[in-house]
Amino acid sequence: MSLGHLSFIPLASAQNPRVMIPDFADLVEKASPAVVNIRTTEKVQAQQAQGGIPGMPEEQAEFFRRFFGVPIPGVPSTPKQAQPNPGKPQESDRGVGSGFIIESNGLILTNAHVVEGANTIYVTLTDKREYKAKLLGLDKRTDIAVVKIEARDLPKLTLGDSSRVRVGEWVLAIGSPFGLENTVTAGIVSAKSRDTGDYLPFIQTDVAVNPGNSGGPLLNTAGQVIGINSQIFSRSGGYMGISFAIPIDEAMRVADQLKTSGKMTRGRIGVALGEMTKEVAESLGLGKPRGAYVRNVDPGGPASAGGIESGDVILSFNGREIAKSTDLPRLVGETKPGANATVQVWRKGANRELTVTVGDSESTQAASKKTDTPSSNSPNANALGVTVTDLSDAKKKELNIKSGIEVTTAGDGALARAGIRAGDVIIRIGDADITGVKQFETLVKSLDTNKAVPVFVRRADSTLVIPVRPK
Repeated sequence: MSLGHLSFIPLASAQNPRVMIPDFADLVEKASPAVVNIRTTEKVQAQQAQGGIPGMPEEQAEFFRRFFGVPIPGVPSTPKQAQPNPGKPQESDRGVGSGFIIESNGLILTNAHVVEGANTIYVTLTDKREYKAKLLGLDKRTDIAVVKIEARDLPKLTLGDSSRVRVGEWVLAIGSPFGLENTVTAGIVSAKSRDTGDYLPFIQTDVAVNPGNSGGPLLNTAGQVIGINSQIFSRSGGYMGISFAIPIDEAMRVADQLKTSGKMTRGRIGVALGEMTKEVAESLGLGKPRGAYVRNVDPGGPASAGGIESGDVILSFNGREIAKSTDLPRLVGETKPGANATVQVWRKGANRELTVTVGDSESTQAASKKTDTPSSNSPNANALGVTVTDLSDAKKKELNIKSGIEVTTAGDGALARAGIRAGDVIIRIGDADITGVKQFETLVKSLDTNKAVPVFVRRADSTLVIPVRPK
């Protein structure tokens, strides 16, 4: 029986006569020629001699070798040998990885960490032909690299759709673990969208992947590439039952830029994000945790220009829902710089729709910090036990805020128990912006003691949401 390119072998039993196990032989036979071994080298400074013993004159080491006749711990068994070009850089093996051909003209996809820092990249095909490859570009954040060899009419792999991957489906990997070329391992997809980096919602599998598999393809049962094997979870350095692959859709978005421009250009809006917790979501009236919480907004950045503020929760970006904070950098990153994006934010118990012009991740903005002059206002006590004072204009400018009050003494009240400390700046309680000490005191007196209220606190360059239940 066959299903697409995958064959099945009957495995009958008294309980279930229809149980089938997969036969990957035909699939592997077709896909293997497009999987390559990648070997890299680097230049190292050659030594004048080899075989010496640190801290021992060579004549004395030679005496041990000649007259004891047995291996001595710490003493090399062979005398030193002169190098062909003493003192000159020599080519030395650096590492081994895998890759796969995506275009018949020699375009190859692999991991950035396989080729980063290499002096020379060698690509070996299954028919033992070896080529020197040219690095077209790499992106460390997504761990993607594109290399090119001068060859024609090469076998190539078909790319699949990683968005259609299902947990539980059969997959297999082909690569060079520990330098063992064209090793095939199989398993199932264990999970999807595993977050281990800003831009990578990994495919998790139980396919055996080891050092040397990096950069090789993860294939579905139709022989299509759905991912690039990139990482393993390990406490021993070897495979422990969990491996991760970069979804091919994500990889090709990067590869397309690398092969044309040699670098990856990402969009940015200039925000620092925090994760939403159940307690914070409830205090903000969101119900369940969702969205990306904005801890800080770069002054003068795209988000600031578009009206996004610290303390906002970004719920969607260009119509795509933000389930968790790590979703936003991926969506912004794949947006072309200069494009206008519609951003839906949650602020003060209501949705707001803003338009943000996406910037370029390569651009940097220097934030100038000025020394603040202490406020001359006298500190005042309030019903929650903290001592607060009004902010000076210089302090507001430094923190990039319009208003707020500074905590001078945390005390032992509800705010202190919730984690607020001296030096924090309270900028909002619930939906009310804090404009001064007197307004803060009046607001605190009116709080419902049976309901948690979100207190927005500016600490250094972050805005925190701290749920507080007054008592």
